[in-house]
Amino acid sequence: MKFDGITLVTGAAGFMGSHLVEHLAKKGVKVRASARPRKDTSFFDSLGVEYVAADLTKPETLPALFEGNVDRVFHLGAICNFSTPYEKLYPTNVKGVERFTELVMKHGVKRYVHVGSTSVYGYYKGTPFLEDGPRDPHDAYGTSKRNGEDVVWKRIGQGMPGIITRPCTVYGPRCNDGAGKAFSRPTSISAIPGNGRQLLSNIRAEDVAAAVEHLSFLDSAVGQAYNIAEDTHPSLGDALALAAKTFGTKPPSVHLPLWLVKIAAKMDGARAAKKGAIPDLEYDAVKYLYEDYIVDNAKLKATGFVLRYPDFAESMRQMGEWYRARKVG
Repeated sequence: MKFDGITLVTGAAGFMGSHLVEHLAKKGVKVRASARPRKDTSFFDSLGVEYVAADLTKPETLPALFEGNVDRVFHLGAICNFSTPYEKLYPTNVKGVERFTELVMKHGVKRYVHVGSTSVYGYYKGTPFLEDGPRDPHDAYGTSKRNGEDVVWKRIGQGMPGIITRPCTVYGPRCNDGAGKAFSRPTSISAIPGNGRQLLSNIRAEDVAAAVEHLSFLDSAVGQAYNIAEDTHPSLGDALALAAKTFGTKPPSVHLPLWLVKIAAKMDGARAAKKGAIPDLEYDAVKYLYEDYIVDNAKLKATGFVLRYPDFAESMRQMGEWYRARKVG
């Protein structure tokens, strides 16, 4: 499949979206970036990328995204946290997907790539998450992502050339939200949640961008779902120690029982709610720390995709170089 028209990226102002826009722009792709209205578009201006504001909850703003020859769409627009209740997630993460994919079909887009989340799988059940395994979310966010996926599966059944991707914990330059922020910048984490032996699955944002673009070219990927994850699975304790070394902070050494972490998360959530903010420590996110969280990436690699950052430790070494250069600069 070749694309010579406009590539539309929704959620472009977010962490992953910004990396995808940057990745495509550097390859000379004609990109149209979209997110909610914003005053500062300097990031997109510097890349020579067109920015068109739209809101998935306001259907009247969406048709403008498809003006001209839009032949490929990467949909990242979503509310991504564990603190927002389902009734507030639904208009964007589910109904928004329904409205948006209706327009994708109406305009005959050649390829639609849905960037979702491994949160659709729910809690770990002892074996690595596989794309054809059960989706059993136990929180509002995971449920909204599963239901949004179901809209895409329905559209695929109606003939939309769609691909579903499921990144796990995403980290990398410019990350300030989600679990990935612990491995992306200095943090004040002073204790290791639980025993610290829980195995993790992570992925660099740059590899998410490269993977979704790679899949978009494959006719064989249409109608399929793909996990996006690194090859390695560091323990939580080792990952936090490595992050501390990377960013020059004191590594946590004390272990905090998870029941106590949950209480702290409840308190942090209450304080954040009063300010209308998302807490750094989210209660529902803590529940994922009771077990390992291993995501299988074999299906993605079988397509010929080669990870730029397959090893977490080596990736963190590179993150340290990026961070120190940025501080000096």
